[in-house]
Amino acid sequence: MKRRKFLKNSSLSTAGLISAPVLASCQEATSSATTTYENVKPIVIATWNVPNATNKAWEVLEKGGTALDAVEEGVKMEEADTNNQSVGKGGRPDRDGNVTLDACIMDSKGNCGAVVYLQNVTHAVSVARKVMEDTPHVMLAGIGAEQFAYEQGFPKENLLTEKSRLEWEEWKKESKYQPVINIENHDTIGMVAIDSEGNISGACTTSGMAYKMAGRVGDSPIIGSGLFVDNEVGGAAATGQGEEVVKTVGSFLVVELMRQGRSPQEACEEAVARIVKSNPNHKSFQVGYIAINKNGETGGYCIHSGFSYRVYSEEGHRNIESESFL
Repeated sequence: MKRRKFLKNSSLSTAGLISAPVLASCQEATSSATTTYENVKPIVIATWNVPNATNKAWEVLEKGGTALDAVEEGVKMEEADTNNQSVGKGGRPDRDGNVTLDACIMDSKGNCGAVVYLQNVTHAVSVARKVMEDTPHVMLAGIGAEQFAYEQGFPKENLLTEKSRLEWEEWKKESKYQPVINIENHDTIGMVAIDSEGNISGACTTSGMAYKMAGRVGDSPIIGSGLFVDNEVGGAAATGQGEEVVKTVGSFLVVELMRQGRSPQEACEEAVARIVKSNPNHKSFQVGYIAINKNGETGGYCIHSGFSYRVYSEEGHRNIESESFL
């Protein structure tokens, strides 16, 4: 019994000696992680030249709205625009003629929601937000996502426009039933914003690869691939061939690189470089990233030329032609 008492007391003494520096270290880490950024002003960035989307998001931010509301309202503009054939209503169908949508959204607290292979509902991003806020889940798919959308009051709509249907009919004549990679230099809208409170949120939505195999899902609805936000660090979104983004967990990688001290531009370049390094066929597809850090600095980079991202802030709006890995 004496020996047990001795061992117990020794263990407690040792624990006390160890705990002091460990606790001090934890306190220092916590202190540095909760640094405030008083000079950060509202800003929104989005993949590609989408002035309607960034303008709408800026309207929300300018009125003191949250970054979460801003990104949702912003990307909804593209979902409803039937002239944009890579997002929402009017998007190009899969090879069987069905328009299927993927989307996700993530707030400053790390909450997130997503829908995959959603049909007959235009605003996939809003359904994703409902998944985040009104269910215990992160992702709903297919018929389940569609049924949930109807239960939440979203109307059933035919997403296949006449223009997209006719193009699909033409594609079938020459296609040998193979999907088209990067049919146009504009696919997916990813958006990240900082509000007046300094909080970051993001959203991503797409109709996916044109004439894809039925059931195909890319990176856009996958948290960490098509979109990732860490309110202590920044946020990032991807565009291009989703399969390559998924393989590298691209948006998460960009944010983690910023955590390690890289600028948004450097982080985007490194994420692209890793894809290029691992894939000898990188000249045959497109992948690009946009990013914003907690200080409001932005960056963007793409495998191929022609990529631009749009920034809207108090200084006005501008398109930034990104450098590319040629």
